[in-house]
Amino acid sequence: MRSTAPTFSPLYRQIKDFLIASLERGEWGPGDAIPSEGELAQRFNVSQGTVRKAIDEMAAENMLVRRQGKGTFVSTHSDPRSFYRFLRLLPDDGVAVPSVSKPFFCEKIPASQEVARELGLQVGDPVIHVKRLLSFAGQTVVFDQLYLVGDLFSDLTLEALRAGERSLYSLFESDFGVRMINAEERLRAVAADAESAGHLGVDVGAPLLLVERTAYTYGNKPVEWRRGLYCTAHHYYRNDLG
Repeated sequence: MRSTAPTFSPLYRQIKDFLIASLERGEWGPGDAIPSEGELAQRFNVSQGTVRKAIDEMAAENMLVRRQGKGTFVSTHSDPRSFYRFLRLLPDDGVAVPSVSKPFFCEKIPASQEVARELGLQVGDPVIHVKRLLSFAGQTVVFDQLYLVGDLFSDLTLEALRAGERSLYSLFESDFGVRMINAEERLRAVAADAESAGHLGVDVGAPLLLVERTAYTYGNKPVEWRRGLYCTAHHYYRNDLG
């Protein structure tokens, strides 16, 4: 019988894994500066070039951000520059305007088969179901339904969602210690049903863009599944490739 050869990870990837583990256990929080490349090289007994390569990859994946002359910091959803990462909707003139979030429903429910599959849970496990509307320049454009892992967001309330002007991801990061690192989206055209038509002010059967998003935290763990219905009569979804 032929044995399977062991697989080896490049040294910089091992350093990257160590750094991610430090972020996950909260050694450095969102917005904090991490030690210098020299200090990290000394800690892990590797070259600064190896550390630099690990940090470069983490910066490319939006886990860290480099600031010229200041150092390297843990990325945070409180940074306005991070907002566009997860909301790619623009008006037809291409000029971005601030969105206004209007949550109107928040309740703990048992996970359906579909929700359980997307979040890596068992059917019936607790999830937090959130509904909200997003408006731009006074026009309601998005009807979102979010499903959050119940064990992580058990104390989330509608009052908390409505308080302040933070983005949802900034709220999740600061109040629950859950940071969305990356997300996978699926887009398709659908017809408006009665509920979405009522919220978005369109006719039943009107064309909408459905954006299904699974968001992941450290360790590639799914923590949010979202179904967003977008009215694209005067807006478009933009994605920069490269």
